[in-house]
Amino acid sequence: MELVVFDLDGTLLNRQQSLSPFTCETLNKLQAAGIAYTIATGRTRLAAMPCIQNHDFSSVQIFKNGIEEWNPKTLSYRHRNLLSRLDIEETLAFFEAEGVTPFIFCVEEDGNQTVYHPPLQSDLCNNIFGELGRYEDLILHPLYKLHIGTSITNISAMASPQAADRIVKSTHKSVHLSAYSGGGIYQEDAFWIDIHHKDACKGTAIHSLKEELGASKIICFGDGDNDLSMFKMADEAYAMSNASDLVKAAANKVIGHHDEDGVAIFLRERFNLS
Repeated sequence: MELVVFDLDGTLLNRQQSLSPFTCETLNKLQAAGIAYTIATGRTRLAAMPCIQNHDFSSVQIFKNGIEEWNPKTLSYRHRNLLSRLDIEETLAFFEAEGVTPFIFCVEEDGNQTVYHPPLQSDLCNNIFGELGRYEDLILHPLYKLHIGTSITNISAMASPQAADRIVKSTHKSVHLSAYSGGGIYQEDAFWIDIHHKDACKGTAIHSLKEELGASKIICFGDGDNDLSMFKMADEAYAMSNASDLVKAAANKVIGHHDEDGVAIFLRERFNLS
């Protein structure tokens, strides 16, 4: 059994942050051929759903770089490698120094998902706040209400490329945390930042899913630094032509551009999908 795993942004999604009709048709053909596939993204499930609403991904889906999993059959979440307020305390100072508002994603004791944040400091932060406010299942709180007992899944933010790079480098000094940054796909000067437990990554989550499904082979597609962990454990790893040089070097092969149905075109050839 082969398990195919797709990153979303810069990989399976086009520049409009959606699945093209050609990609949806290809995924349907993949499903009809009996080939298992899923997604592994840095996005939260709530942020990913509008992007993939045109296709039904029936297998367990991986979000937040491996911290959060969603089972569409049982309609339930599973979380790994959660953090505490003490774990991320120093990191908050890095954001403050750069004038960037962090959004701290949490799971409360009752299972509800919440987001805590300090005062908004930029237009990018205002945009994130507005987007998060549209989700009925997500409650936003000011940072001062975040208590020690709350479990933190990850910290996300948007910043300039320079500020994002400095925050990531500062975070790497922590023994508890890992940080990723990337961007320029949809807006040239808007880079995302994602910080989470050092033991959480796409590769670890995919390895667990592989064992649960009894898959014998992993085939994955990606474009960013947060895809390297799944490239490392995959039997076949494919980088998009728009990927960074580091990701391309780690791949078995470089395929087409994310905005030109690169994954779908490759899938049709790789699996002989007529």
